[in-house]
Amino acid sequence: MHLLDCDGKRILLDCGIFQGHRKEAFERNRNLPFPPSSIDAVLLSHAHIDHSGNLPTLVRRGFAGSIFMTHPTVDLCEIMLRDSAHLQEKDVLYVNKQRIKQGKVPFEPLYTQADVDAAMSHAQPVRFGVPFEPVPGVSVTLYDAGHLLGSALTVIEYRGSNGRKRRLLFTGDLGRAGMPILRDPEQVTGIDVLITESTYGNRMHPPMADVVGRLKVFIEDITNQRSKLIIPSFSVGRTQEIVFFLNSLYREGRIPRVPVIVDSPLSSRATEVYAKHPECYDEETTDFMLRGNEPFEFRDLTYVTETVDSIKLNDRPGPMVIISSSGMCEGGRILHHLKHGLGDPRNIILFVGYQAENTLGRRLVEHESPVRILGDIYEVRARIHTINALSAHADRGELLEYFTRMGPAVEQAFVVHGEPEKSQALATALRDLGARNVVVPVPGHKASIE
Repeated sequence: MHLLDCDGKRILLDCGIFQGHRKEAFERNRNLPFPPSSIDAVLLSHAHIDHSGNLPTLVRRGFAGSIFMTHPTVDLCEIMLRDSAHLQEKDVLYVNKQRIKQGKVPFEPLYTQADVDAAMSHAQPVRFGVPFEPVPGVSVTLYDAGHLLGSALTVIEYRGSNGRKRRLLFTGDLGRAGMPILRDPEQVTGIDVLITESTYGNRMHPPMADVVGRLKVFIEDITNQRSKLIIPSFSVGRTQEIVFFLNSLYREGRIPRVPVIVDSPLSSRATEVYAKHPECYDEETTDFMLRGNEPFEFRDLTYVTETVDSIKLNDRPGPMVIISSSGMCEGGRILHHLKHGLGDPRNIILFVGYQAENTLGRRLVEHESPVRILGDIYEVRARIHTINALSAHADRGELLEYFTRMGPAVEQAFVVHGEPEKSQALATALRDLGARNVVVPVPGHKASIE
């Protein structure tokens, strides 16, 4: 989250939940670094929980203004914040069992379903490309970021202390050109001040052409081995991309018929939201639909929502593909599939997204063994693979290309949303592009923007 003070009015850019070690997350998510009642408006870039997940806390603690976001983001937040509240309640239930045994005071969940209801009542949907004023004297226009359904690049226009018109760009999370389903990021120009993500600030993604071929090989492998391809996947965005790729492979007759199971209630609901917003699709997906195809439905695909049906998958023999959340293996049904699948050397565990530090997903991609899952220890005998080309975040080259196309170098830049070495690497590259004042802020950092 980033707080802008504009002539006595306060605008919050995003309000994400901190994900990491339980104790640190508990403290940071409950203790907002400002009085929520002092915020006049929130500009939400997209629905991912690290950007939207603490909005219920903000409202619960006294925020009374509007939360501006695109229509698809409203629909995704409706399901994602509810899922987050459910996870908060489950997590506290688990922690409180230990605390009660130790004679400690039990915790309350960060927020509840009622708090989500309250937060969503503040949602104010806006359209891409249509300026609006979240507070008097400040004009905001959202442009398609191409990162997630409804994700936005936020351009804020205001008057500097000398009366000159200024343009600030908050990237949120910048997407990539040429990705499936969604349109490419819109190019904005004439930016004076930049707040940019840096998730891949020091790395390049492999070519996209690699993705379909590798999926084909993995499915042929599990068909021969009569085993399972288990894909930990983010419920919103990544799951829909994987389903779209598999759909195309099936319809082209390039892979054998294998059951594909999407085992995640959130994924199922998110797919319904994706289907509701074809106006966000790129030309390839639109053409796919015009040929009479449904992008997220095919013959051997099943969406599993009920827990009893999920449990049955553990004893069901392969071959099969299981796509389940969470994408970083920090909770959800994927943990149970890993418990039952990691010990079989015929199985493949395929990671298709970024794995943050201190997550089970990161430990698995770094080939750590054994690993702890839900309190028990498991040896890792399954084969671990990654497909990094599917990242929804622009890589270093794509970020720099986007900034170059903005026009003259920005006067000020703030590099955020990345591990320290990645943020520093992108900051150096921005200086090389001619940006005059580049900062990698830490929490609590304050700066004057002229």
